[in-house]
Amino acid sequence: MSSISTGTPTEVVRFGTTSGRWVLIGMVLGSGMVSLDATVVNVALPRLGASLHTDFAGLQWVVNGYTLTLASLILIGGSLGDRLGRRRVFIVGVIWFAVASLLCGLAPNVPMLVAARMLQGIGGALLTPGSLAILQSSFHPDDRARAIGAWSGLGGVTTAVGPFLGGWLVDAASWRWIFLLNLPLAVLVIWVAVNHVPESRAAPSDGGIDVPGASLGALGLAGLTWGLIDRSWPIAVVGAIGLLAFLLAESRRRHPMLPLSIFRCRQFSAANLVTFFVYAGLGAVLFMIGLTLQEALHYSPIEAGASLFPLTLIMLTFSAKAGVLAQKIGPRVPMTIGPLAVAGGLLLMTRIGPGRSYAAGVLPGVLLFSCGIALTVAPLTATVLAAASDEHSGVASGVNNAVARVGGLLAVAAVPIVAGFHPGESVTPALLVSGFHTTLVAAACLVALGALIAFTGVRTNVLSAASADDAVPFEDRQPCFHCGTDAPPLAMYGAPKETTPT
Repeated sequence: MSSISTGTPTEVVRFGTTSGRWVLIGMVLGSGMVSLDATVVNVALPRLGASLHTDFAGLQWVVNGYTLTLASLILIGGSLGDRLGRRRVFIVGVIWFAVASLLCGLAPNVPMLVAARMLQGIGGALLTPGSLAILQSSFHPDDRARAIGAWSGLGGVTTAVGPFLGGWLVDAASWRWIFLLNLPLAVLVIWVAVNHVPESRAAPSDGGIDVPGASLGALGLAGLTWGLIDRSWPIAVVGAIGLLAFLLAESRRRHPMLPLSIFRCRQFSAANLVTFFVYAGLGAVLFMIGLTLQEALHYSPIEAGASLFPLTLIMLTFSAKAGVLAQKIGPRVPMTIGPLAVAGGLLLMTRIGPGRSYAAGVLPGVLLFSCGIALTVAPLTATVLAAASDEHSGVASGVNNAVARVGGLLAVAAVPIVAGFHPGESVTPALLVSGFHTTLVAAACLVALGALIAFTGVRTNVLSAASADDAVPFEDRQPCFHCGTDAPPLAMYGAPKETTPT
C-alpha cells in the first residue's frame, strides 16, 4: 500500500467548519457501513440459518466470506486510492458495497449469500482505507488529530450499536433488512462525497499494483480458513504455505503492498501482535454469543442485541477519555489493564447459561468486557500510528486494520475445533452452551496474552515522545523497544506530504 505522504496541500478544510463537518460525516458513514456489517450479522445468524437451512459451518462462512476478502484486499484498496484518486476509489467502493448488499438481501441460499458477502468485503476493502486517507489529506495539519479522533470514536460506536440494530431489524422485519439498510445509507454517502469531499492522490510512484502479493495473501488466508472450518488439515497446510510465500514475495518486491521493513520497529510489531490476539478473542466471542443467547437461552433477536447495548454506552462515554489518558500517562498501562479487563469479562460470561437471569448471568461480564474494550481501543490505535514514521502512517493504519480482520477471521474459523463441535453433528442447546464456555476461556487466554505483549513490548511514553530523528529514513532506524521516539506527538499524526487535492 502506498503511504500517505506529507506536506501542505493546496486545499484544506478545518475542523468545526461546515466543509469539515461534511467531510467527516461522509467518512464516518462510509466506513461505518463496513464496521456495522462486521457486527450486525452476528445477531441475525440463528434466523438466517433457519431461513436458509444451513449448518454451523455455513454460518461460519457467512461471517468469514466477508472478512476474508476484506482482510486480503484492504492494503490493495489503499494503494488504488493513492494512485487513482482517494475520493474516486472511495465512491467506487461504496457503490460496490451497496450492490453486494442488495445481492445479500436477495440471496436465495447460503452459497449465493456467501458469494455476495465476499463481494461486500471487496467493496469494504476499497472504501475503508480511503476514509482515513481522505481525512488526512483534506484537513489542515492542526486539525487532523481531532478529525481522526472523531472518526475513530464515532466509528467505534457504529460497530458497538450493530448487535442492537441487527436484533431490532430481524425482529421487526427480516434478516434480509440488515443488508438492505445499506442501500439508502450508500446513496447518502455518495452524495456527500461527490458534493463535499475534495479529491486527492499520492505523489506518483514507480511501483505498480502488487498483484502477486495480493493473490498469494488472499489464497493463503482462504486456504487456512477453509482448512480450519472443514477440518481439512492438508488444505490448512497449503494455506499456511501460501502465507509464507506471500511474506517471501513481499520481502523481494521493490514496491510491496506490505513493506516488511515497517516491522523492524519492535514497538509497531508489538502493537500489532496485541491487535491480533485481542481481536481474535473478540471475533470468536461475538460470533458465538448471539447464537448461544438465542438458540440455547431463547432470547429474541432484539433481546440478544440489547444484551450488548452496555458496550455502546460505555464506548461512547469513555473511548475518547481513554485516548486522552493514554496520551498523558502512555499507552502501556491502558493497553495492559484494558485487555485484562476484557479477559476478566469473558471469564465472567461463563456464568451465562439456562436458568440464569440477564442481571446475574450476562450483565456482569458484559460490563467488565465493555470497560476493557473502551480502555484498549483508542490507545492501541494511537500506538500503532505513533510507532510508525509520518511517511508510513497510511501503511501503519492499513496493516493494523488487516491484522485485526485476520485475527477475527482465523478465530471464527477455529471456533468448532475449540468448542468441540464435530462435522456433521447437530449442535444441541446444551452442546452450544458448553462450547460457548470453552470458547470464552480460550478467548480470555488470547486477550490476556495480548495484555502480556503490551506490558513487555509497548513503551510507556510513546504518545508523548517527540521525534528526535525524523530526518532518518524509517528503513534505516534500528529496531528497538524505544522506537516510539521515531513518532511525532499524538497531535501531529498523519500530515500528508506531496498530496494533491483537486
